[in-house]
Amino acid sequence: MKKKTIIAIATAWMLICISCQKEQQFQIKGEITEAVDKTLFFEMIALDGTKILDSVRLGKSGEFCFRDKRPETPEFYRLRIGGNVINLGIDSTEIVTIKAALPTMATNYTIEGSEESLKIKELAIQQLTLQKQIHSLSTMNLPAGDFRDSVEKQLNNYKEHVKREYIYKAPRMGYAYYALFQRINGVMLFNPENNREDIRTFAAVATSWDLIYPHALRTINLHNITMKGLQNTRKQNPNFFPKDMIKEVTLLDLELPDIQGIVHRLSDLKGKVVLLDFTIYQNQYSSARNITLRELYNKYSPKGLEIYQVSFDTDDHFWKTSAHNLPWICVQDKEGYSARTYHVTEWPTYFLIDRKNGLYKRNTDIKDMSQLKSEIEKLLQE
Repeated sequence: MKKKTIIAIATAWMLICISCQKEQQFQIKGEITEAVDKTLFFEMIALDGTKILDSVRLGKSGEFCFRDKRPETPEFYRLRIGGNVINLGIDSTEIVTIKAALPTMATNYTIEGSEESLKIKELAIQQLTLQKQIHSLSTMNLPAGDFRDSVEKQLNNYKEHVKREYIYKAPRMGYAYYALFQRINGVMLFNPENNREDIRTFAAVATSWDLIYPHALRTINLHNITMKGLQNTRKQNPNFFPKDMIKEVTLLDLELPDIQGIVHRLSDLKGKVVLLDFTIYQNQYSSARNITLRELYNKYSPKGLEIYQVSFDTDDHFWKTSAHNLPWICVQDKEGYSARTYHVTEWPTYFLIDRKNGLYKRNTDIKDMSQLKSEIEKLLQE
């Protein structure tokens, strides 16, 4: 009887292991001592904010174990107890082991099984050290000019170190992306808005990620940030780009294929009022939203409205099935070029284009469906 029980248990464990392998999971385990009855949160740091994935109330041993689906591209997670945080980077089916004591959890922890997370630990500790150095300078009663120069020197030295050792050495890694967004006293270390050297640093990571993870939202985010910075610096100095690269346009044109492979140019719709819509059919909002768009289309298309809907779905079959019965122009952009062109970082996003191919308004400028209808009617009358 005992032998059968042992065999049954062993079989059950084998099935669990096989199931985990099929699901391609990663695992975060370990122990955090001196934290009895404290709640340990396992969180994902997404582009749209931090999301709680799981949590556990710690016992005397402080042991914990979290699992989640392996991310398709490098992603960032953290363990948190109150304000004490351990940042992690995951890019495969890793088993990451962490040991720490709650009082020094944020700085004095050991980590095994993840190169990404080790590098992020190094960055986090160096970042905290720099913040302490700057705080120390603020207590020395230096003249304002000397204080400013000292802080600037500290920041520049740290930036050069981070660029050399973490970004340019391995721009394709998750920790290079993480390094770009470090903050010192709440301010981003790298300024991609109008600092040309920092913009080039962002561009180096964006280029590497574009080659390896061309469809990732983080890649699109990097491109959007870089392009915005380039536009800002171009406005400050018209000679930043060669003159033959600068062209006056009223519309950023798109040329994308529909489900039949026929390419549709956005600029060919001149003479119509166009709702340029960026979407992902696999998102949960899509079906209900397309019903709303169909109502708009049925009402205004006889008067001159067209919808040019760009899908970023990478599953060709799902995209074609979803777009098959839609009456407007449905095209696909698996590479994400159009999102970078129009600085789209969230879905759904739409733009209204007037009859002269001029960009009129973005969805953030329109508060509700009633106003959208009013704006469409206004453009149709022109």
